[in-house]
Amino acid sequence: MTPAPPIVSRRTAILRRRVRLIVAATITYNVIEAVIAIAAGTAASSAALVGFGLDSTVEVISAAAIAWQFSARDPESREPVALRIVACSFFALAAYVTFDAVRAFAGVSEPEHSSVGITLAAVSLVVMPALSWIERRTGRELGSASVVADSKQTLICAYLSGVVLAGLVVNSLLGWWWADPIAALAIAGFAIREGLEAWKGDACSVPASALLTSPEAETDRACGAGCADECCASHS
Repeated sequence: MTPAPPIVSRRTAILRRRVRLIVAATITYNVIEAVIAIAAGTAASSAALVGFGLDSTVEVISAAAIAWQFSARDPESREPVALRIVACSFFALAAYVTFDAVRAFAGVSEPEHSSVGITLAAVSLVVMPALSWIERRTGRELGSASVVADSKQTLICAYLSGVVLAGLVVNSLLGWWWADPIAALAIAGFAIREGLEAWKGDACSVPASALLTSPEAETDRACGAGCADECCASHS
């Protein structure tokens, strides 16, 4: 016989619905952002701007994984797989951006001014922190490590917006072409770090039940009873 789905509280149902809405908004914005950034970056030979666009596609993959997780009657059962998908998307981003930055340093192409890229990065610097804040609060209250991991991916997109904006402005005003690939490598570094955290997030997060009964607990910093010492050390 098929086991009956777990009974959830009204608050949990509301939070799950909120996650789905946040994910839908994140996917919509990032699809638009990715198309504009990759097109503008290709036109301007900007490794950082193309990398920024690819980060948006990674955000879409990450958000889609969360959407898939919360389409199930028991989202917690899909959380480990969702975390793995988020982690792999980070690693894929880091590999491509590093490759593109190395090509720029090798002199294959020199980035040009991009007004579209500067505008896009500035807008994202406003939009992404708001989405991340709402999603992280929801994920912590819900007790979902994957939702918190996805919110960190969104926050990184905000950080990278600032990095890309600085690189594009410096290149445009001072002609420092090397600022662009350096910004791209910063993106790769962020992606690798967060990919590693997401990969081991299912082993290092506290159980959802503990989070829901303890508002002070933090999904991305606390360690459950079965967590290995090295894992806890990495989150101290």
